[in-house]
Amino acid sequence: MADPNVLNPHPPEFDRFLYASVGEDRNGYVVTVLSTLARLGLDPWKEAAELVVLGHDAAQARLGTLLARFRDVPALASDHGRIARDLSLLLPEGRSPSSLKRVASTVARDRPGKSGAIWTVLAIIFVLFQIFMVGGSGSGE
Repeated sequence: MADPNVLNPHPPEFDRFLYASVGEDRNGYVVTVLSTLARLGLDPWKEAAELVVLGHDAAQARLGTLLARFRDVPALASDHGRIARDLSLLLPEGRSPSSLKRVASTVARDRPGKSGAIWTVLAIIFVLFQIFMVGGSGSGE
């Protein structure tokens, strides 16, 4: 049976946190946690997993530090602490620490086997397509 997460390999436990707003940028567009972390050069899912493993207070402090570095949202300059507190409440909890660590380790591994296999199959299909196209156009002489 095919893996249902092939097209979306990221754990859904982090969706509520990653898609939450951190505020509006200078152009009036809503900026999410996912976008903020990505613009800071971090992998959003890996960072979310690490925040969960840290625990609530440490996660809030780390998130506050990250938000303070982000300059695209003017409101964060003065209010990053409150926003970090509110956002940290959206991190998944209520499950055993071992199950959250398992989710975090899945994210941290980046699933190289599945990703590599998909790219290999796509490359083979592309090469075969090119061979058939070149071979088909030259056979009319």
